[in-house]
Amino acid sequence: MAAVEPVTSGDSENADLRASLTLSLVAGIGPLLQATLLQHFGTAEQILRQSAATLQQVTGIGAQLADRIAATSHSAAGVETLRRCQELGVHLLQKRTSAYPQSLAYVHDSPELLYCRGMLKLQDDLAVAVVGARRCTTYGRLQAERLAGSLVRAGFTVVSGLARGIDGAAHRGALNAGGRTIAVMATGVREIYPPEHADLAMEIVDNGALGSEFPLDQKPRPGLFPQRNRIISGLSLGVIVVEATRNSGALHTARHALEQGREVFAVPGQLDSLASEGCHDLIRDGVTLVRNVDDILRELGPLASPATSASHATIHDPREMSLNPQEQEILSLIGTSPVQVDNVLRTTQLDMSRVLSTLTVLEMKHFIRRLPGNMLIRNV
Repeated sequence: MAAVEPVTSGDSENADLRASLTLSLVAGIGPLLQATLLQHFGTAEQILRQSAATLQQVTGIGAQLADRIAATSHSAAGVETLRRCQELGVHLLQKRTSAYPQSLAYVHDSPELLYCRGMLKLQDDLAVAVVGARRCTTYGRLQAERLAGSLVRAGFTVVSGLARGIDGAAHRGALNAGGRTIAVMATGVREIYPPEHADLAMEIVDNGALGSEFPLDQKPRPGLFPQRNRIISGLSLGVIVVEATRNSGALHTARHALEQGREVFAVPGQLDSLASEGCHDLIRDGVTLVRNVDDILRELGPLASPATSASHATIHDPREMSLNPQEQEILSLIGTSPVQVDNVLRTTQLDMSRVLSTLTVLEMKHFIRRLPGNMLIRNV
């Protein structure tokens, strides 16, 4: 995903964005119904131009909902929300645009719009979710902080839900390690919940993002928390369940991850710990047991780079996402078998001095190492 800027006055005039936002504010329109309508009519603008009678011909659209959609075409709600987003510095990420997280775009029930406070960056495509119980033990909290810190040091962004317990510990572990973290909220991005996480949320805005599919002022409701869990897993390459009872909402996130083709990991607790029964069930059913970050890295394996997938480049270490294009180009010429420096110089079109200085930088960053005979090899 590309870094995105707040909505500007020019963006406010974008008819498609305004129509999509207006449609999303209609009560009863969720991601699946909105996708169905788009499949029928092509764009949100076209949907809002239809009569109630025409809308009722779409499967799932009853008379009352059709009337609401038709009436919304004359509403100023979308324009007003865009204005507020601009004032508040909130980004609107529209599906099928480069600003929208591509991993989430492939989820069949992903939202058409995401509200975002903070900044999503390309490196956030390499993200792992850390989730668990709100009523966690000291052991669970410490494991969440430890794993989140290890993940960001390995080059990952940590995703969680800003909830009490494991979620909060995961966000803090990432921030304390100097990394990035994304909080997916079950409220609007202006409605911080729980309220005691207000300061934590502002730290996340400065070092990642708060994201939500819900309107700006949406207050917490029980049914919204399970709904947002599919976004947590959708933004992530894998989901780690740190501590969960058998009825924990974290298990919903794990199920979403499995349905979306993501990896699922679980941290074991004491054998007789009720707080870890959900994790033990996951491990029994075949998910990867996690002792440390190496277990996660080993399972995820080489990662396809979203930025360079067209050239089938792979990322062997998530930290590679932080390299500039020249460094990535030179590193791609060095594999896990020794290669002569002269071969690297002949393969690239860059000046010799730039190649040699880049090799020094890569060596200092521990991506490569020199071997006798003027040979180079990639660290793994």
